[in-house]
Amino acid sequence: MSMSGGSTDMTLAFELAALKRLVKPGTAFADARQWTEYVGVVSDEPTYVVTNFTRKRRIRQDFFSGPKDKRESLENVKSQFETDRHVFVGTSEADEALAAETGWEYLAVEDAAEAAGWELGDPAEAEAEGGEPERDDWP
Repeated sequence: MSMSGGSTDMTLAFELAALKRLVKPGTAFADARQWTEYVGVVSDEPTYVVTNFTRKRRIRQDFFSGPKDKRESLENVKSQFETDRHVFVGTSEADEALAAETGWEYLAVEDAAEAAGWELGDPAEAEAEGGEPERDDWP
């Protein structure tokens, strides 16, 4: 699957865990804007967790889960954002199954990162971070 070129008529949804796997999620989001129509984050996490993560990284979403679960979010986004393609970037077999059930194309974060040239971080570190706020004095 080519990330660049071709149709930009695409809606891209990142699972929050997938975004956390990227070393520079803000840069990845900005990149994705170049070749998608809409880009956002879906998660089963509480809204404030997603909001805190995206705000700290100055990520502007076109849509987000809100108080809904991932399934409901994907269904709503698909019905509201009418693009040729709907691509869900996730991290697990459960994400892949959910994409299939809701009519989204699934892309593993590793494959998305490789295709787009995004750097992946250590999944254990992302897990250890556990949603703790990042230090603002960090470069």
